[in-house]
Amino acid sequence: MIEVRYTTSDDAETIALLLNEVDRYYGATELEPLDTRIAQIHDFVFTGHARPTVLLAHVDGKPAGFASCSLLWPAAVTTRSMYLKELFVVEGARRRGVARALIDHVIAAARRAGCSRVEWTADADNPAALEFYRAIGVEINESKVFYRLPLS
Repeated sequence: MIEVRYTTSDDAETIALLLNEVDRYYGATELEPLDTRIAQIHDFVFTGHARPTVLLAHVDGKPAGFASCSLLWPAAVTTRSMYLKELFVVEGARRRGVARALIDHVIAAARRAGCSRVEWTADADNPAALEFYRAIGVEINESKVFYRLPLS
């Protein structure tokens, strides 16, 4: 059974461990110390004005993945949008409906927040993610170009 719920500050360590898996998935060989990462999560996720929404999925009681998203304004005209920054499912839980459950909860959160759309990017070299988004009927938006300006 898949359970998805909003996170609380008690979930900071679980989120940190999942982020370690994300980093490893993308090729990281060195990880931040766990206590540093937990402190960052408390600072970025559970305090401050622009608090992101973080959803945590469990399968049979074990952490299986998470989604992190934030409200953006303005979107179309003066509406707001939900930006999905990260959607990650641990290897042992993939192809079991976890990603779909998480994205459905993101969409529901966006609707509750009065958003006009949900937006995200995906790495071009992540065929599993690209196939998942295609399979759920989301089309690539060719009208946008993604830019990134490193600040360090």
